[in-house]
Amino acid sequence: MRTIDVVTQILIIVGGLNWLLVGLFQFDLVAAIFGGQTAGLSRIVYILVGLSAIWQAIRLPSIMNPSPRVAVPTTRHPNDTL
Repeated sequence: MRTIDVVTQILIIVGGLNWLLVGLFQFDLVAAIFGGQTAGLSRIVYILVGLSAIWQAIRLPSIMNPSPRVAVPTTRHPNDTL
């Protein structure tokens, strides 16, 4: 798995957990850590989570339909014995 895929997966998990906290407890962990929803660092995290979701959405079709494996031709003649 490429590094960007791992990083984006981690950011999506962070975003999902943050939304879980918002939904259950009305507590925005990202805002609490970085100084409010409008703080620069919070906005950067929100943007990175959103961009990660876009990246993974673009990659989804290739993950759902992996390219077929290509058979490697052999150099043996059909009449050769094993």
